[in-house]
Amino acid sequence: MSALRIDVFSLFPSLVDDFCAESLLGKARGTGLLDLRCHDIREQTTDVHRTVDDAPFGGGAGMVMRAQPIFEAVEAVDPPRPLFLLGPGGRAFDQALADELAATDGFSLLCGRYEGVDHRVREHLVDGEVSVGDVVLSGGEVAACLVIEAVTRLRDGAMGNAVSPVTESFGESGLLEEPQYTRPAEFRGWEVPDVLRSGDHARIERWRRAQRLHRTIRDRPDLIARLGGLSTDDARLLEEFPPVPYH
Repeated sequence: MSALRIDVFSLFPSLVDDFCAESLLGKARGTGLLDLRCHDIREQTTDVHRTVDDAPFGGGAGMVMRAQPIFEAVEAVDPPRPLFLLGPGGRAFDQALADELAATDGFSLLCGRYEGVDHRVREHLVDGEVSVGDVVLSGGEVAACLVIEAVTRLRDGAMGNAVSPVTESFGESGLLEEPQYTRPAEFRGWEVPDVLRSGDHARIERWRRAQRLHRTIRDRPDLIARLGGLSTDDARLLEEFPPVPYH
């Protein structure tokens, strides 16, 4: 598979570049799975002060990112499309969108700052807007890192275990992941469930499915509704295996 190219346009490109130099993303870049290119919008300014913002027409609080350096930063690179503005009003970023982007050859992200960007950027430059949640950030760099990691880990070869993206939360089952345990089998008097030490792999898989259901019903019932409710087999599993306690 060819490298996934992601271009990021930012006033602080090192925030994204440094984050993506570590762990899984750093390995993906080192092996050629991820081609990440971070661009400094400020390099396209034309005045001695390298001004990237200005007061909004009509007045109002705060400053707005100017259209000129953003347009010219993008036009100087001709990055892969789609180009998404990271902002509060866009399509919610979720696992489904991560899957869509992971299936492409590449895409680009524009990180806003201050009170946002000149609206002509939305009208005439970007292909859409993406929101990582109903929360206000100082800029889009943290959101960009979230998107890059969520998408890159879905690419073939990015993760050590190819099954992980299938079994984890929001994976193929559409449920939250079940509780996980590791050695020792007893820690401070708390023991690993007997079923996980039984060697009965079919029963272990039923237990895991039951715990995914229990956890999802408890914490994210909206996901159960999205799946169309519980099947008869799932209802039986819930009766067979009680939920693991949560605080």
